Amino acid sequence: MQRGGLIGFFVHHRVAANLIMLVMLLGGALGIARMNIQFFPTFALDVVSVRVVWSGASAEDIEQGITNPLEQRLRSLDSLKRMTSTSAQGISNITLEFEEGSDPVLVLDDVRQQVDSFTNLPADAEAPEVSRLARYEPVARLLVHGNMSPQELRQVTQRFEDELLMNGIDRIEINGLPAQQISIEVPSERLQTLGLSLEEIASRVQSMSRDLPAGLLGQQDSTRELRSLEQRRDALGFEDVTVMSSDRLQLRLGDIAIIHQEAREGEVTLSYGGEPAAEMILQRAESGDSLASAQRLDNWLKQARPTLPPGVELEVFDESWQLIDERISLLLVNGLTGLLLVVVLLYFFLPAQVAFWVAVGIPTAFMASLGVFWLIGGSINMLSLFALIMALGVIVDDAIVVGEDADAHHRMGEDPRLASAGPRGVCCGRWWRPR
Repeated sequence: MQRGGLIGFFVHHRVAANLIMLVMLLGGALGIARMNIQFFPTFALDVVSVRVVWSGASAEDIEQGITNPLEQRLRSLDSLKRMTSTSAQGISNITLEFEEGSDPVLVLDDVRQQVDSFTNLPADAEAPEVSRLARYEPVARLLVHGNMSPQELRQVTQRFEDELLMNGIDRIEINGLPAQQISIEVPSERLQTLGLSLEEIASRVQSMSRDLPAGLLGQQDSTRELRSLEQRRDALGFEDVTVMSSDRLQLRLGDIAIIHQEAREGEVTLSYGGEPAAEMILQRAESGDSLASAQRLDNWLKQARPTLPPGVELEVFDESWQLIDERISLLLVNGLTGLLLVVVLLYFFLPAQVAFWVAVGIPTAFMASLGVFWLIGGSINMLSLFALIMALGVIVDDAIVVGEDADAHHRMGEDPRLASAGPRGVCCGRWWRPR
């Protein structure tokens, strides 16, 4: 007698069952190849920040002149879930949280339109900065230290930063390098001799040191952005700024001024073993792959360490990607151990064919799960790996129970198809099966 239902269908159509198993294995292999490997699951941060700087203004002036008017305009935005603001001395910061599933591009564009249309900002306030908060995950930390001056440490660290970014690291934060300031001192005697004022020199420096967009050139695919790239970054760059020019004379700023580049007071610095040090925090974007980023770091270290300047050392620590690698290794070890135990134990109690198919069911179930993860947009992360490790015992137990039960009924004389066709129970001390 044939039994209906899904299990009965596959029992009587073995080709279909084998095809389904093949699809599960191929889907899992495709999911492993294409899914991101990361620390936590991917989730969208639908948060936009509006920041306005008004130097010298009190918190009360900031609130009345900037924060409150901007809040009134931003309240009417579609899909706005929550809005919080902070007014402090010299700065206004408004955080907008939107409903889950909102289009981040459209949301950011709507906020910018509302902010740009607000024309009543104080005259001394800077242009508002509108940005979407992005989430980055740590990959590792690098400590750069050695017997060198702070300026040499800065140059070496910045070179390392450029190389790592070119090698595929998404973002790098640097701690321990104090912010630099450039001071320009012009003796009053020289100003009087040349007939100049400090305001004129400041205006000349400002006009000759800019990094600003200058419009677009061309149309459609041939469009190119024009940009002024004359902003000076160090003391030597400011020395070449022309302050006076005539047919016979060209006076540079370095000829009349004393230019210093030094760290700002009160900045935090790091040291390691009494030597100056800098910490580089390597991060990956939410769409990146932790293990791929770790491999890029390892490749860069192999190339960089033999070429380090004398006295410079690199220390790698807090490698967050190792936690994911350990979980993957744990899953593989537990899975292979479960397979081995199933095969060895069932070899003594069940026929070899039954033990083989029970063992095959374990990786097939895991591969199918990974394929489903990929289809629904999931990733290989700490939570999903933990769930798979917890499910491993359930899969092994169920496979053993189902396989042993089918084999027992087959040895009792039942037809092989009926022995594996469905649920059973115990009633009055005897096995029964729904027909």
